[in-house]
Order: sequence, then C-alpha cells, then structure tokens
Amino acid sequence: MNPAINGADTGFILISAALVMLMTPGLAFFYGGLVRRKNVLTIMMQNFISMGVVTAIWVLGGFSLAYGDSVGGIIGNFSQYFALNGVGFAPNPHFGPTIPFLVFFAYQEMFAIITPALITGAFADRVSFKSWLIFLVIWSLLVYIPFVHWIWGGGWLAKMGVVDFAGGIVVHVSAGMAALASVIYIGKRNVKPGEDLAPHNVAYVALGTGLLWFGWFGFNGGSALAANGIAAQAFVNTDIAGSSAMLTWLFVSWLSEGKPSLVGAMTGAVAGLACVTPCAGYVPSWSSFIIGVVAGLGCYYACEMKKRLGWDDALDVWGCHGVGGVLGSIMVGVFAFKGINGVSGLLEGDTHQFLVQLFATVFCAIYAYGVTYAILVLVDKFVPVRVTEDVEEQGLDEAIHGEVAYRI
Repeated sequence: MNPAINGADTGFILISAALVMLMTPGLAFFYGGLVRRKNVLTIMMQNFISMGVVTAIWVLGGFSLAYGDSVGGIIGNFSQYFALNGVGFAPNPHFGPTIPFLVFFAYQEMFAIITPALITGAFADRVSFKSWLIFLVIWSLLVYIPFVHWIWGGGWLAKMGVVDFAGGIVVHVSAGMAALASVIYIGKRNVKPGEDLAPHNVAYVALGTGLLWFGWFGFNGGSALAANGIAAQAFVNTDIAGSSAMLTWLFVSWLSEGKPSLVGAMTGAVAGLACVTPCAGYVPSWSSFIIGVVAGLGCYYACEMKKRLGWDDALDVWGCHGVGGVLGSIMVGVFAFKGINGVSGLLEGDTHQFLVQLFATVFCAIYAYGVTYAILVLVDKFVPVRVTEDVEEQGLDEAIHGEVAYRI
C-alpha cells in the first residue's frame, strides 16, 4: 500500500461517500411525499436519474473540468482526468493527501449527483422528463462544475480566499438560485379552483428527512477529507444547526398557523442543515446553534415572502436551499475561528474574509440565476420544457412514464 495512504481516513471517506449517495434517494422520498400523488413517481425519477446521468458526466470529463489543472482560474483541464485517466490509488497532494485519489473522485461524484436533483422540487408537477435530461447535462457543465473549480478546484475564487466547507455556494446557492430562475421562467402550476396541493404523504417527507439528515453527516463531516478533529467539529455543528433550525421553524410556524406541523419541522431541519454546510468545519459549536436559528427564521420568512410574490416554488427549494446557502456562506465570514481550521471571520477582526464571502455569494447567486434562465430558454427552443395542460391535469406519472404510484 502507498505509505501516504491512511487507512482510517480512507475508510471514513468511503463511508461518507456512501452516506452522501444515500441523500439522493432520501431527497426523492422527501420531494415525493410533498407533491400530489399523481406526480410522485415523476419527481422520484427526476432525482434518481441524476445518479446515472451525472455519473457519466463526471467520468467523461466533468471531474477533470472541476479538479484538473486550472486554465486561467476558470475551468480545469478537460483531458487530464478524462475517463479517470490518472485517477487511481495514489493520493493527490491537493485533494485528500491521505486517501486514494479514486476515493476523492467517488466522494465528489456524490455531491455532483445531488446538486441538480435539488432543483426539481421548484418546478414539480410541470416539467417534461426529456427536457429535464437535457437541462441536467447542460446545467452540470455550465453551473455546477465551474463553481466546483472556482472554489474547491483552485480557481479564481479560491485564490481570493473564499471558503466553502461542504457546499454552501457550490451546492445550495447554485441549486437554490437555479430553482428561482426555473420558477420565474416556467411559471405557476395549473391548479383548478379548490384543488388540494397539500403533501400527499407526510410519512414520506419524514422518511426523506431522516435519510437526508443521516447522509448530511457524511456530506459535512466527510468534507474534512480525513478522520480528524475537523470532521468531528463539522459532524457536531451539522447536528446542532439542523436541530435548532427545526425547533425555530416549528415554533414560528406554530405561532403563525396555530398547529405544530411535522412538514414544517422537517423543512426547518433541512434549512438548517443547508445553512451550516459552508460553515461546518470552520466555526465553533456554540455558533452553529445561532446559525440554525438564523436559518430557521430566515428561510421560513423567505418561504412566506415567495407566497406573497406569487412565485410557485412548489417545494421551497429557493427558500430553503437558496436562502439557507446564502446565509450560511456569508456567516462563515462572521463566525470562522482560526484555531479550528485556519480561517478567521469578522468576530476575530478579519473584515477581508467577510467581504470575500459576501462578494462570492452574491456573484455566484447572480451567475447561477442568469445562466440557468438562459439554459431554460435554449432548451425550450428545441424541446418544450413544460408539459401540456392535459398532461399536467392527468398527472405526469401516468402520462409520461406510464406508471402510477398507487393502485388503490
């Protein structure tokens, strides 16, 4: 065995990769429970198919574009790791120096899979499967992979000093702002007077949340790329922020709506987990409680605001992932402590770190929105993005996939 390889680190990241992989099926259950019963298989299919499509992209150049030698700080060398050329047992000194480079590839692949899948909750019930497949490929190449390179692959934002522990900008801001762009472009669902849009299976929502939360320990803890104290810090911060956000959302919605909602509590937990993601390995434990409270309040009121604005973000992707990712990506510039992972924030007097986090968050949010909107316009010229009214009324499960979730 290569002497640079640490067995404990390797085992930990392999397990973390498996945990992150489990998050995509978890997301399928979470979203599946929130939609109407006539569209549950469609959104599950949109989530699961990301595992196949994005894996192909990641192998056939995507990983190389993300982590290959930088070309002007914008994108990686396409041919360097194409078809896993040069990705083997030997560690890469820049990306997990104590684990096989192949393990790093697998771990990052799972992030690439779930990120575009997050977007599907925004346009639930109204987008064709064919257009989703095309969008999935283009969006991964033009939004997700550049973000990875800019921040994690040594690109221009990394050189500015921007930090993102496990994907506040790379995952949640990118998907959240893409969700908003899709909602604005595609428009509202066609809903008949009196038609019920309530979640069709709240038990699925709870199951999905449990799988997501479980996987998030690998998502954040594994981003230390070693079994060490930073991983432990990230693990604990993940749990605290998810818990405090869940409680915050629960009590705020309880006061507003009069009843303690399970869906509300689950949504709050996801918002807190998204918000702490960029901070997890940089901030002290006490601050993660504050981060969770801010996430619970900020994301709840963002979701209320989108209702007033008439945005049909069906499953609150922008409100939870977009707003949560923005808040967390900025707050790492406030609460980071050098003694934890070498980065100081505003509380230690580092105004520069706060400002670069603010700049990167705003820039990437605008980029993700604008490029996503342009992709949708382009795809729509060749394949209709939105299904017909008849298909939408019948339900996408039966009309597109020829299957139904329930026979009773």
